[in-house]
Amino acid sequence: MRVLMVSWEYPPVVVGGLGRHVHELARELTAAGHEVVVLSRRPTGSDAGTHPTVDEQLDGIRVLRAAEDPAHLEFERDMIGWTLAMGHAMVRAALTRLADWRPDVVHAHDWLVAHPAIALADVLDAPLVATLHATEAGRHAGWLSAPLNRQVHSVEWWLAHRADTVITCSRSMRDEVATLFDLDPEPIAVVHNGITPRNWRVGAEQVAAVRARYAADGAPLLLYFGRLEYEKGVQDLLAALPRIRRRHPGTRLVVAGAGTQQEFLVAEARRHRVRRSVTFTGHLPDAELAALLAAAAAVVLPSRYEPFGIVALEAAAAGAPLVASTAGGLGEVVRNGLTGLSFAPGDVPGLAGAVGVVLDDPAAAARRARAARSRLGTDFGWTAVAADTAAVYARTPHGGPVDLERPKIPTGNVFGPPDAP
Repeated sequence: MRVLMVSWEYPPVVVGGLGRHVHELARELTAAGHEVVVLSRRPTGSDAGTHPTVDEQLDGIRVLRAAEDPAHLEFERDMIGWTLAMGHAMVRAALTRLADWRPDVVHAHDWLVAHPAIALADVLDAPLVATLHATEAGRHAGWLSAPLNRQVHSVEWWLAHRADTVITCSRSMRDEVATLFDLDPEPIAVVHNGITPRNWRVGAEQVAAVRARYAADGAPLLLYFGRLEYEKGVQDLLAALPRIRRRHPGTRLVVAGAGTQQEFLVAEARRHRVRRSVTFTGHLPDAELAALLAAAAAVVLPSRYEPFGIVALEAAAAGAPLVASTAGGLGEVVRNGLTGLSFAPGDVPGLAGAVGVVLDDPAAAARRARAARSRLGTDFGWTAVAADTAAVYARTPHGGPVDLERPKIPTGNVFGPPDAP
């Protein structure tokens, strides 16, 4: 099949996990014999003078990267205006450079490319598949309080209803999308994210150096790595740390990553009187992260909202014992008692108890870690992910253009009773 994949990030422009997902999916689809064109963008804040539109072949994939338009728009200050301009640039780049090439399917990745993906599916007369990697309501615990939240939600609704097939990365996300956008869950396809094999092996000297740096006295070392955003639940891990340290004195925590909530989390560490026991490292190079993973007694993922949980797969690939909440896809990725230990999102005593079980019995934790790693090749390999995605393409009906009414925006918490405070 000929596939036009539309994504607002694609390496080297990477914001989160979506860019890597699209990259690996495109590579595997190409390896399987499909013809893939990726339509993406140039870096934020650039223009046609510094970063012109490019049309290149990489790993057998045709990558068309649209230059930013001249208008002075900033993602941080005017997200919707910037997103619309990005979509306009993508549409112009595709229509002026694809010539006679026509896709058998257009695949949109998330709401930021809804406008160009819908426009191109209409103009090029191709079925539209949309992967919803997360939702605005989910990221904000069910609330759509601000105008921006409601704007994003309405674009997600539009993409979900215009798409001929919707894909989600987990069963929990399928249920969330169906509930939020009033869709029948049955036709929504569930295709898990994949894990890219990488060399996590490190020498004993590197592990010893990490332990000397973060836990020189031989005390247990816990690790969180990922984005520092409220929905990731790091504040719950900080709240649980005093309980963990009472049961296992001296336990230290390393928080690796960056995000908008770093100052809040530092303040939370002070409030819980564990600031000296927590190290915030910022984003770490792979080599340093690999050494931390090898040294950690447990990787703790306390997410309150998690569509899938790719970090859990990366920790499993490194052989690290896992303690994770059951939020969203994490409940499917981590099998409680078999490949890790789980607790309910926001349950601070449950979190502390699960970590305590790991620290009490390292041998059992290591057995669970080995079981987690053994699942990766069969359940989360990119070859299988690409085959499942191609199967979705093949069975997607061609509904054609459709004009939709503006959706009604919920006034309360969309995951709770209408009169929730």
